[in-house]
Amino acid sequence: MSNDVFKLLKLKKVGLYFGYLLIVVLVYVCLIPNPPDTSGVVFGDKIAHFVGYSLLFLWFAQIYQRVAQLKLALALILLGISVEFAQGFTGYRAFEYADMLANTTGVIIGWILAATPLASLLYMLEQHLIEKKLM
Repeated sequence: MSNDVFKLLKLKKVGLYFGYLLIVVLVYVCLIPNPPDTSGVVFGDKIAHFVGYSLLFLWFAQIYQRVAQLKLALALILLGISVEFAQGFTGYRAFEYADMLANTTGVIIGWILAATPLASLLYMLEQHLIEKKLM
C-alpha cells in the first residue's frame, strides 16, 4: 500500500478511536476475575492472546504508515507485558511469561500481515462507502 493511501484515509480518527476502544476491551478482558473460558481448546488462552494482539496490530497498521509501525509494535509489546504484570498483582489472575510470548508473537505476525493487502481493508471499506455515497 502506498503512502498516498494514508493521506486519503478520511476515517482515520474513527479508526483510531475504535482502535483505542479495542485496547480498552482487551485490557478489561485481561483483568476481569472471570475471563472468557478457553479451556475447551488446546492452548486456547495462548491462541486468544496471539490472535488479539495480531488483530490489534493489524488494525492500527491500517492507520499508521510503515515507518511508524516499529513504535506501534513496541507499544503493543509493552502493553502485553504490562497487562501480564497487572494480572499478577490482581490476586485472581496469573502472571505468565507464555502469555507475554503469545502477545509478542501476535504483534510480530500482525506486523508481517500488515505488509500484505490486509493492511488496506479500512481504506477499501472507506472507498466502498464513498462509491455508495454513504460518506
